[in-house]
Amino acid sequence: MLRSARRLPGGSVARAAVVAAALLSSLSRGSPPEPPEPAASPLSPYFGTKTRYEDAEPGLRRDPRLLGEACRPLQLVALIRHGTRLPTARQVARLRQLQALVRRPDAEPEPEPEWSRPGADGQLVERGRQDMRRLAGRLARLFPALLGRRHAGRLRALSSSKPRCVDSGVAFLQGLWRHHHPGEPAPGPADMEYGPLEINDKLMRFFDHCEKFLTEVEGNATALHHVEAFKTGPEMQNVLNKVAATLQVPVSSLNADLIQVAFFACSFDLAIRGVKSPWCDVFDIEDAKVLEYLNDLKQYWKRAYGYAINSRSSCGLFQDIFRHMDKAVEQKQRYFLSSCHCRWRKKMQDRTCGD
Repeated sequence: MLRSARRLPGGSVARAAVVAAALLSSLSRGSPPEPPEPAASPLSPYFGTKTRYEDAEPGLRRDPRLLGEACRPLQLVALIRHGTRLPTARQVARLRQLQALVRRPDAEPEPEPEWSRPGADGQLVERGRQDMRRLAGRLARLFPALLGRRHAGRLRALSSSKPRCVDSGVAFLQGLWRHHHPGEPAPGPADMEYGPLEINDKLMRFFDHCEKFLTEVEGNATALHHVEAFKTGPEMQNVLNKVAATLQVPVSSLNADLIQVAFFACSFDLAIRGVKSPWCDVFDIEDAKVLEYLNDLKQYWKRAYGYAINSRSSCGLFQDIFRHMDKAVEQKQRYFLSSCHCRWRKKMQDRTCGD
């Protein structure tokens, strides 16, 4: 296995080319039905948001359990990430660049992969639709009092305008419909009790509507200087040297961005097809920890606590969430007081009539 050797013995150039060719051919075959026991990789805990959901939480394969009978759910608010998707256009460009580095000059051209077709930029795959339908079913079993058929008209489903998010939202609503209509084919979104899906970028892509964030972080070339420093630091350089030796290419032809997309190529095959990509054997656990830190560092400065405006830009979304929660509590309290008043009036009437 490549991981144990780090350098390819006799025929190393050909073996390196096989790695790249296998990557393209594996991703080109689309999304077959999920195998009963999908392939696993020791690198899975280090993929961040590219991690398969069942790797991050193995309990997803078991029936859900409610918190306890003492807990009475009043309202459910779920902020859900989209399902498994194809690589983005930028990732595809880097995958092609990496593949060109290790391809043999006399290698046969590979068929066009699924992710290279026009409009495939980060699109949801069938595995991603399954993610959303299964999540809907689990939530419906956990909260039948909130997601039952008689409450369908009270459900509000929002999505950003990103195609992968819209498709995820539709798949989620289909999952609810299938939960209550087992064995029946799901109709179109317009014909289901649940929905329709509302598009609201101001809430769901709040960072695109915050001028201060766009100016100070998104459009600021120096905002991620800590990330750029780490990319050229000793930890990352060590990974570059190891991967260059494994692939038998000059280390000068690689950079942190190419190495990171090669690392994610392993996660794409695991998540989309349930198979282990040859790229998984290019990295070991120590490499994975460095690349995980690189990704975390980027998200820290671009989306998380690095700059105050990162979290403040989400205030509109959280205000909307808590406004609806407060409204639900208020309605419940009003109903409780009204019920108590009605019971008191009935008791007084019975007492008066009895006298």
